[in-house]
Amino acid sequence: MAKRRRKSHRKGIIKTTLVWLFKGFLLLFALLLLLILVFRWIPIPTSSFMLQQSYAAWQDPQHNREVRYWWLDWEDIPKNAALAVIAAEDQRFPDHWGMDLKELQRAIEQNGVRGASTITQQVAKNLFLWGARSYVRKGLEAGITLLIEGMWPKQRILEVYLNIAQFGDGIYGLNAASRKYFHKDARKMTRNQSALLAAVLPNPIIYKVAKPSKKVRRQQRWILKQMQQLGGIRYLDKLQ
Repeated sequence: MAKRRRKSHRKGIIKTTLVWLFKGFLLLFALLLLLILVFRWIPIPTSSFMLQQSYAAWQDPQHNREVRYWWLDWEDIPKNAALAVIAAEDQRFPDHWGMDLKELQRAIEQNGVRGASTITQQVAKNLFLWGARSYVRKGLEAGITLLIEGMWPKQRILEVYLNIAQFGDGIYGLNAASRKYFHKDARKMTRNQSALLAAVLPNPIIYKVAKPSKKVRRQQRWILKQMQQLGGIRYLDKLQ
């Protein structure tokens, strides 16, 4: 009898735990939906990556990891910078639904899944997740990507990406990058400077804007050619 009661008690604990886990999942999902909905219209106050960097700076005050970030509305974003990022990162951005299956297949054939992330996937990761690669993160990233694509227009997705993308240690967004590296507001960035910033996006910690390597300069020239082949800033009309 006692053994049966213990077994029944364990089942009750498991059932209660599963119920609370399910409720917790629903609560987190509702919070995520609310944030995505609100972020469709308001300037993004911070991101997961920025919060993680701020926490690292708090843990190690001796290391200079101060987060630099100033929001820039779409109307003030230099259109050459928007085009440069599309040319460098995701040329089918206006046409896909968040996952570029053609690019993913090509990346898998060449080197696994590296380099297959779309702009929307990077927004999902930078805004809500973490950098370390894992199947869990990729699964969450895919789900959030679909939610963002379903709730935001393409122009908003690109606007957010240009504001939260990392361009160096603690440097987030075009405005912070332009002030740091070019000593001027992002509104005054040139076409060449826009392409240079886009050239370091694969890994802004390794690839430096301040001291661009030959590889970065080659990438910059390639991006400039791609911008021209895409038809110039008129290409951005596809986002509307």
